[in-house]
Amino acid sequence: MRALPRRALVAAPAAVLMFTLVACGGGSDSGDSKTADSQASAQGAGGEAGEEAGEKKEPPLTGEVKKKAEAAALAKFPGTVLKSEEDVEKPGMYAVEVKKSDGTTVEVYLDKSYTVTDTKREGTEEKENGG
Repeated sequence: MRALPRRALVAAPAAVLMFTLVACGGGSDSGDSKTADSQASAQGAGGEAGEEAGEKKEPPLTGEVKKKAEAAALAKFPGTVLKSEEDVEKPGMYAVEVKKSDGTTVEVYLDKSYTVTDTKREGTEEKENGG
């Protein structure tokens, strides 16, 4: 009897893996799109803690808008910018997360004219002083 070529030996484990993924629902179209969407959004966000399933991803600020929003937030709350993005919960607003020198973080909300309109200490529902 003739021995199998090397290619067949390499392809066999890949075929078994694909079969296993499909059998376990890894590639199914079972209609459970909410679970798939939640997993995809969590993976797309780098598995970021604090993001709830089904929560919309906030687009990051770029260019001149990013520079102006971050400068306005830092003027009110000196520290280091962790992220700056459009606020999907408050349309027409920007959100800049700042890590202050004491190690706490504050989310600074700005309107389209880069005026601080609201703040929130991260991890709480409390308003920050000065906002």
